[in-house]
Amino acid sequence: MKKIAIVMGGYTEESIISLKSGEVVYKNLSKEEFEVYKIYLFIEKWILKDKNNKEYPVNKHDFTVRITNDQILKFDCVFNAIHGTPGEDGVLQAYFHLLKIPYTGCHFHHASITFNKKYCLTFLKEFGIKTAPSFFLNKNQSFCEKKLLKKVGLPCFVKPNRSGSSLGISKVYQERELAKAIEHAFRKDQEIIVESFLKGTEVSVGVISWNQDIKVLPITEIISRNDFFDFESKYSGKSQEITPARLLPSLEKKIQKLAKKVYEILNLSGISRSEYILVNGDPFFLEINTIPGLSEESILPKQLKIAGISLSELFKKNIYDSIEIFKKKNS
Repeated sequence: MKKIAIVMGGYTEESIISLKSGEVVYKNLSKEEFEVYKIYLFIEKWILKDKNNKEYPVNKHDFTVRITNDQILKFDCVFNAIHGTPGEDGVLQAYFHLLKIPYTGCHFHHASITFNKKYCLTFLKEFGIKTAPSFFLNKNQSFCEKKLLKKVGLPCFVKPNRSGSSLGISKVYQERELAKAIEHAFRKDQEIIVESFLKGTEVSVGVISWNQDIKVLPITEIISRNDFFDFESKYSGKSQEITPARLLPSLEKKIQKLAKKVYEILNLSGISRSEYILVNGDPFFLEINTIPGLSEESILPKQLKIAGISLSELFKKNIYDSIEIFKKKNS
């Protein structure tokens, strides 16, 4: 029986969502097929918690856990359920890569690109993927507000370059609001992106590895009650999410084809969810999540349900696919 570590938590505000996602994974992994362990990664400690909530420290040198003097727990695969740093940006993936432990999700090279909005948008543009006009800034970099706004216009969005769940994002309507929005975004990251506002319909598309193929899930239409699809909208029921989206068949096919193309270009594996704005029938890429939320409030589980795919089956396939990919790369 394979020993599976579900890693959850993380170093950002997204940790509260990650803990929910990790619990969903734990609940849906067959205990008859796997030995499943919950591993919590926080800045101050890495621990394993047993069924009685007893804590055991994780040895960071080899990712093992000493249960007793005579028993050291080693894992056959890691199920990565950490949103944000260090689970979604390639850091944790690189760590497991060095330790030669299979892990779910994409390779660390690809995670570092997809989590970095600047790299991801620049890369996808080379393949003809439409994106909003944008302006990138490093902290302490001098810039001209007039030139910036001339490029992106108003309203616009100011976002941390490496952050998820819409944390640190502001929508700017007037020039006098820009400096405050930039300061707010820099609290989350040393790099930020200022992006044009695109008026249209927002949709979310799940794409998964399925039976040695790429499967696009039913599309979700997002209607936020707030000014945009922010953290509160995503996780506090302040949005309406319609699956399948109310789209003409021709447009639905166009978006699915694009989402699959993005998945292939970025050379992803496992689970992903990408976001688009539809402007006059044209989809514009916003961002992609390689470790999307799996809690009850999250979009992907709802898409899977419509597609007739159980979480249990998907998670099992993720694990076995990850082990198989690892074997091929190390054979």
